[in-house]
Amino acid sequence: MTLSDVKCRNARPGPKLRKLSDGGGLQLWVQPTGSRLWRLAYRFRGKQKLLALGSYPLLSLVEARQARDEAKRLLLKGIDPAREKQERNADTRDTFRVIADEFVAKLKKEGRAERTIIKNKWLLSFAYPTLGDRSIREIDAPSVLDVLREVEVRGRHESARRLRSTIGSVFRYAIATARANADPTLALRGALVRPKVTPRAAITDPKEFGALLRAIDSYDGQPGTQIALNLMALLFPRPGELRAAEWSEFDFDKAVWTIPAARAKMRRPHSVPLSTQVLNLLKRLRKVYGHGLLLFPSVRAITRPISDNTLNAALRRLGYRKNEATAHGFRATASSLLNESGRWHPDAIERQLAHVEGNNVRRAYARGEHWDERVKMMQWWADHLDTLKLSRVDLHETDRIFTAVNSQRRTAAFPRRFQHR
Repeated sequence: MTLSDVKCRNARPGPKLRKLSDGGGLQLWVQPTGSRLWRLAYRFRGKQKLLALGSYPLLSLVEARQARDEAKRLLLKGIDPAREKQERNADTRDTFRVIADEFVAKLKKEGRAERTIIKNKWLLSFAYPTLGDRSIREIDAPSVLDVLREVEVRGRHESARRLRSTIGSVFRYAIATARANADPTLALRGALVRPKVTPRAAITDPKEFGALLRAIDSYDGQPGTQIALNLMALLFPRPGELRAAEWSEFDFDKAVWTIPAARAKMRRPHSVPLSTQVLNLLKRLRKVYGHGLLLFPSVRAITRPISDNTLNAALRRLGYRKNEATAHGFRATASSLLNESGRWHPDAIERQLAHVEGNNVRRAYARGEHWDERVKMMQWWADHLDTLKLSRVDLHETDRIFTAVNSQRRTAAFPRRFQHR
């Protein structure tokens, strides 16, 4: 049954997408948000395809039928209507896809991390089917909301929130390049379901953390994985920074690991003091993997690092559920216990975590790296972890115990009497 203007005007949204057919492949999509969009379903070279024609009532029923007939004429000539529209719009350089590609290219020129680039491309891929071939000036807030709802109904609330932000960045770039007048995503603040933020699991109780350290020492999987877990505890870097670490970044004479800006989250180099215990672990690791570029090469290809799931999988193998311990959680553990010790300046701890001061004014003045204090802190932290492995010890008894039992520096092999108690 064909549509009438009255039917189009009175079409009411429901909990799900409604498709009203007019014949010849022409459909009026009534979105749950209330927007009504014209779509043409057709086949080209054996493949089912979809062409976005516009929104109702900006594009009337008569005009939608005319657009359908024009597309049919192109098909008779062997021309794909969607491709022809894309090429026609691309000439004007104002389609959402063209501008989004330019925005991503700008991020690359700015030296953004490859992971950031991939993430932006992945998010934008959700918008391209609906918005990609449309002039960016024609895209309004309801059109963007329809795209976000399609992601949201899958339960991916955080992805929908990030997609809104990314689309907004594309629009702001378009405004800066004189191809758009406004950012419709600003009107969508509060329109999406707020995702429930679940902090990464971390053990912050000293006794429980000591038990985890003893469990790591008993790990019977790949030796590199065991050393990586120990280094996560001792150095508490971001997991990705450790996974992709290269031997060239380590200066054994100066006892420092320099994470290059290209791999650091905050896009600036970060130096990490290396304790005696860390140096011993690295020497052990070098006997196994020192012939290659990476500290932790994949078992499938030595030119690639271990996957981002390797360390978490090892924790699961040790019996720790994902709501109990994670690789990233070592950072929260170190932050909590170092601050609780009361021995170190909070800024030194924050610098060691490679956090950036949130207050712009304070960041402008607090430029010190607290390097000398961080060197002492990282050795104290390594000694403290050795103490936690002993048994159930109080945080403030660390120095007393080490005065009695740690008269000499740790050798590469951890003393047997300290293990598995």
